[in-house]
Amino acid sequence: KHSTELPDYYAPWMKVAATLPHLIEGHQLRREMPLLSTRYLQGHRQLRLAHLALGFITMGYVWQGGGRQTILPRALAVPYCTISELLDLPPILVYADCVLANWKKRDPRGNKPVHSAGNLDILFSFPGGDSNKGFFLVSLLVEAAAAAGIKAIPVIVNAILHHDRCSLETALQDVALSICQMREAAHSERDRPCSCFSLHVFGTSWKDNFLMPEGLVYEGVWDSPKQFSGGSAAQSSTLPCFDVLLGIQHSAAQGFSAEYLSCMRDYMPAAHRAFIQTLASGPSLRQFVLATGDAGLRAAFNRCVSALVDLRSYHIQIATKYITIPAGRCRAEQQQHQLGGCVHEGTSVLSERGTGGTGFMRFLKGVRDTTRKAQLTEQEATVPTH
Repeated sequence: KHSTELPDYYAPWMKVAATLPHLIEGHQLRREMPLLSTRYLQGHRQLRLAHLALGFITMGYVWQGGGRQTILPRALAVPYCTISELLDLPPILVYADCVLANWKKRDPRGNKPVHSAGNLDILFSFPGGDSNKGFFLVSLLVEAAAAAGIKAIPVIVNAILHHDRCSLETALQDVALSICQMREAAHSERDRPCSCFSLHVFGTSWKDNFLMPEGLVYEGVWDSPKQFSGGSAAQSSTLPCFDVLLGIQHSAAQGFSAEYLSCMRDYMPAAHRAFIQTLASGPSLRQFVLATGDAGLRAAFNRCVSALVDLRSYHIQIATKYITIPAGRCRAEQQQHQLGGCVHEGTSVLSERGTGGTGFMRFLKGVRDTTRKAQLTEQEATVPTH
């Protein structure tokens, strides 16, 4: 459960966030906003909703109209940074905001399940209409499909500690099925309008970004500019959980940075980070499976790896279809002076970089290839483990 409303005192924030596409398209977002106290926010859920609303407003403010503002005004910066500190999240729109917190049920009293696409809607968006909605909801459904696999992880750890091969194999089958369902959730929504390019622009970071080399000044909070990475699927907690579980260690090889993936954990909710850290310090599933020499366990382990490879390959297809190709069209329109409105002159470079600041196609392919190498071979299984 999460909040979809804030106390009436925060109506100025909610009104601006709810009408963000209209304000951005009309170049009206940079009007004065009142400086509101955070003292009336009650509990974690309201803090998360406020972080979501101020995150959307901040991204719109910085990137509206093709310009980039290097100073976030006090009325946004002060409460945003206060809330971010309370949540132990950075003051920028993160994946946990725009996907995990950015939804509501169309009919709260209806009988449809919460995670039914027909019963879901988003709270806030950027210009782009239903295509934005499609992206956020597809991502949410993929996250929901991961739930069963995440729930199986404590069962797996317990099975390892108690040398319970039967329970372990069943739980691994649950993980593999869950990862397959994540891919199906994305694929089943393939006909929903979904163009990520507008989101790609408005989700752009001010870290490692030539458009904002110094970063963003948070007026009234810090004297010097700060750099933060924008929302990215690399900030999702689900795949890192499965990586740690399966002993998949991404290195700096193949055109991407292991340091980047590590940094992305700072953009996850604190409880998610703690879970991943606890899992990483626990017993090694990979070593246990190898030590048993059990062919059934090895096959169940490899099914998890294969499902993860397929999911990451599909992510590459989606990124190509909804970001790389639209970005190419956008560049062509720019060259013909037909592009107006909200995309700035850095589009050609942004199309090659993720919202988090990475060369995202090389990054995605590198992660996928490293995952594929995690398959257990018969040769490994015959080598004694200690």
